[in-house]
Formats: sequence, C-alpha cells, structure tokens
Amino acid sequence: MSASFSLTPPFTEAIALQKVRLAEDAWNSRDVQRVTLAYSPDSRWRNRSEFFRGREAIAEFLTRKWSQELDYRLIKELWAYGPSRIAVRFAYEWRDAKGQWFRAHGNENWAFDDEGLMRWRQASINDVPIAEHERRFDWPAPGRRPDGHPGLSELGL
Repeated sequence: MSASFSLTPPFTEAIALQKVRLAEDAWNSRDVQRVTLAYSPDSRWRNRSEFFRGREAIAEFLTRKWSQELDYRLIKELWAYGPSRIAVRFAYEWRDAKGQWFRAHGNENWAFDDEGLMRWRQASINDVPIAEHERRFDWPAPGRRPDGHPGLSELGL
C-alpha cells in the first residue's frame, strides 16, 4: 500500500487537508488500483443510488464510471473533520460519448479505520449540463490538479 494513505486518526486539520488532496489526486489519476488502496477491504459505499461493499466492487464501479465519464477532472474541498471522519464537497467536470459536458456537484462523508483506510463512503451527487466554454477545470487529464489551479471556493463553485 502507498505510504500516502498512512495518515491515521485522530485527524488534525492539516492531516484532513492532506487526506482530501491525496484522494483528489488519486481520483484524477483515474488509476483504479491506486484509488482502491485508500479503502479498507470491506469498505461500504453509497454513491448516488448505488450501494456496495469491498474493494472489488469499488474497482468495478470506478472502471464503469470512467468508461462513461470521459475527460474527468475533479476538485475536492475539506468541509469538516473529526477524530476519524472527514466531510468534503466536490465538483468534477466530464463529457459523455456524444460530447455533452457536465459539472457534477456533490458532498461526501468519509469514516476511517485505525489504519487510515476509508471504511465507509457516502456520496450525494447532482449533474448539471454545461456548455464546453463554461468548463473551469482545464488541466491535462488524467493528472493531478496543478498547485496553482484555483479550488472550488476560488472558482465560486
């Protein structure tokens, strides 16, 4: 497992901010294996209206997701944290196979085990169609959001 996910509870603000950025970076890589390693082997998920459990199900979900959500770029922002929990808000932009762009807005609640692996994730997400000229996430994909790129608050999202 990557040492980047070894940040363990109890969380400070600095650790919570690191966990959020590491999660954003992993998801922007679109590397299913890298992303799944952040979750406990029996992690429980709710993503929109889907409910599932375990790394294999997470990998299947992400593979399907990124085959449909093309040119995916994500920004996460810390909303709140506790000793073993983190809440984030996020937005991501993607296009479908017909070329229609979307911006998805959402919130996630995360709970972690003692090793710093996410054992529970629930996400509420809404997609809004946007015109291509309305896109704001403009770094090369897949890849990490550059340090100088504005976050959600700076973008007014």
